[in-house]
Amino acid sequence: MKTILIYDGSFEGLLSTVFYIYEYQIDQFSVVKTEEYVANFFDKKEEIISNSNKANRVWKALSTKISANAKRKLYKAFLSELPGIENKICHFIQLAFASKYKIEKDFSNPTILEISKVVKMVDREKHRMDAFVRFRQTKDNIYFATIEPDFNVLPLNSDHFRERYADQKWIIYDVKRKYGLFYNLNTVTTITLEIDEAINNKQNELTFFSDTEVEFQQLWGNYFEHTNIKSRKNTSLHIKHVPKRYWKYLTEKKN
Repeated sequence: MKTILIYDGSFEGLLSTVFYIYEYQIDQFSVVKTEEYVANFFDKKEEIISNSNKANRVWKALSTKISANAKRKLYKAFLSELPGIENKICHFIQLAFASKYKIEKDFSNPTILEISKVVKMVDREKHRMDAFVRFRQTKDNIYFATIEPDFNVLPLNSDHFRERYADQKWIIYDVKRKYGLFYNLNTVTTITLEIDEAINNKQNELTFFSDTEVEFQQLWGNYFEHTNIKSRKNTSLHIKHVPKRYWKYLTEKKN
């Protein structure tokens, strides 16, 4: 009988689940988020309570088996939110604990290879967010940007924007996952907001953003349009580097 391990969706919760697997020596299992669990009559279920102490013990023990870079890759894989990624991460950890050698570069193993592929996808999305985020100055003098990445990469973007925009208050909000990062000139904190859907509607810009900001957006849009050489237009190449799913958040695409 397979045991369905239900966790809260946090990375701490996943590591707590790993601890539970070893504590109760569970061989056949499947890890799912609470909101994704579907009851059935054939499997046993266990709800895992996140425990920071247990999670830290697992994370610390991994340091003796894999490199710090490999641990970071596991976290990135988790941020992908891909179906079944929790089971792949748990299997990776089991392989690491069972081996006398560091297994992180053994790409002949399907699990390790799959984790590596997922990490590359997450890294690509992270770098796109670094490039495609467009801030707009609100009436409260906070620079605000909305994003909707394929993966939950916002935690990976924090250092980049804190270093690049250290002299201004800013918020980057993930409208898909309904949380954001707020930088107050000293620290970055995680926040949740009630975002009005009209905030990205061009007709409502003056409701949320400063007059100067709206003027700058118009100038930037005009500059982008007039510097574009129509005879050299290559739409397929442009979409390859700037996929359409990002266009609704780019100032230059709103004119």
